[in-house]
Amino acid sequence: MSGQHIAYIRVSSVDQNTDRQLAGVVVDETFTDKASGKDTNRPGLTECLRHVRKGDTLHVHSIDRLARNMSDLLKLIEDLTERGVSVEFHKERLTFTGESDPFQRLQLQMMGAFAEFERSMIKERQKEGIAAAKAKGKQIGAKRKLSPEQVADIKSRLALGQTKKELAESYGVSRQTLYTALELN
Repeated sequence: MSGQHIAYIRVSSVDQNTDRQLAGVVVDETFTDKASGKDTNRPGLTECLRHVRKGDTLHVHSIDRLARNMSDLLKLIEDLTERGVSVEFHKERLTFTGESDPFQRLQLQMMGAFAEFERSMIKERQKEGIAAAKAKGKQIGAKRKLSPEQVADIKSRLALGQTKKELAESYGVSRQTLYTALELN
């Protein structure tokens, strides 16, 4: 009995397009995530892993689409191949079946190491960009909804006995926003 051909497709954000991944590959079922690959806690991947059975082939565009760190990658491949699922990475032209092949394992480890290195470089560039923006006085993150003057007014009104719920309503913010503003100031 021949198993199903299953596709797993991942892009990092909701505005990215999944069409280029596995274009032309005929599959029975496709699981998609629009999320970071920093860990394996992704709904599409979870469903995909539940779905695949012995004899199936999991098609993935490239190694970094499945995992961005070495330990996650090795664990996923090992788990899948132990269950009798073949994993095929199309960009790298690698297929893992669970058979003992030292060269394939070396290639997987090297490609996984490159994906992990790329992830750490992205994070480093992001940190540098945030630091540069802060140095220029740019707002990082969401703009504060309450000014320092408003927070001071809220504190004085709280001291007079008004409730946080009333104050949040009068300033048009959620209670959580009010609590956060009070903690930060």
